[in-house]
Amino acid sequence: MPKSVAELVAQAHDANASDIHLVRGLPPKFRVDGALCDMPGCEPLSDELCEVYARELAGRSYDRIKDIGELDLALTIANVRVRVNLFRQKGSVSAALRLLSDVIPPLESLGLPPAVLEFPRLQRGIILVTGETGSGKSTTMAALLDQINHTRTDHIITLEDPIEYVHTSDRCVINQREIGTDTESYADALRAVLREDPDVILIGEMRDLNTIETALTAAETGHLVLATLHTKSAADSVDRMVDVFPEGQQRQIRMQVSTCLHAVLSQQLVRRRGGGRVLAAELMMVTPAIRNLIREGKTPQIANALSTSAAVGSITMDNALIDLYRHSLVDAQTAIDAAHDVDYVTKNTGRF
Repeated sequence: MPKSVAELVAQAHDANASDIHLVRGLPPKFRVDGALCDMPGCEPLSDELCEVYARELAGRSYDRIKDIGELDLALTIANVRVRVNLFRQKGSVSAALRLLSDVIPPLESLGLPPAVLEFPRLQRGIILVTGETGSGKSTTMAALLDQINHTRTDHIITLEDPIEYVHTSDRCVINQREIGTDTESYADALRAVLREDPDVILIGEMRDLNTIETALTAAETGHLVLATLHTKSAADSVDRMVDVFPEGQQRQIRMQVSTCLHAVLSQQLVRRRGGGRVLAAELMMVTPAIRNLIREGKTPQIANALSTSAAVGSITMDNALIDLYRHSLVDAQTAIDAAHDVDYVTKNTGRF
């Protein structure tokens, strides 16, 4: 007898899996330590069973898959918070489920650069958390907000698609708005957010000109803005923010970014020696020198400036990987595979 969605989630949770994939013609698969494998005791899925799973997951929103081809939502299944993406492929419905932590981890437990621990004290500016899908961005953002919630007396508004980690107001008042449920779109939510008396604004993803423009405006008017971008490095993040604007506006946007941007944290999860995964994080603290490079459009030189600003807490991704290797948390090949400058990391891990 096929397993229910709840049974699949419980089994994946017990195996410390991060994701579940449900695809017609394949047995349910889960991702453990970054690798996909078949879930034990499961048969290949029929088209009908995929539809059953999709209807169970989507509930009343199922018809939206017919209209737009995909659906994002977040649910609690078998006492596990799960982010769900349903999508059609070759006429069938597939599902990708991301298992989230049961609790928001303490910020100091994530293995982040020490300077990040000071971020919850900031009153204004933009903090970007970047990285590929599955790099732990949402967890870092949730941990930052959780620390603010327990140490400040502010109003926090989050704009998320979907809501992943659920926060309970402590010293702060927290309003979490889900795109498509609580508001029609990011654009609508962003138009309203500055009228809602926020102190801290979390933007789940800066995906277009409108979200970036609103984030800059909010930071300029004295708010702390936390946001994510799907980029691999600090320099890429600056270019991504600027390049979405028409050429005639880019000089002004560079000026705004140079003034508002406080830090960029770029993350990736790499295979831990002995099993599991560990965080490798690049941190760019925006110094006066880096502000000048942003203003002048010299983003290729940011990497060099980053490597010389360790005194203020910055660290390059390559040096972060070398540190993990020297502390025996990853092996040399893992560090090399994740490196930006392969030759530099190879030289510093003794692999010639």
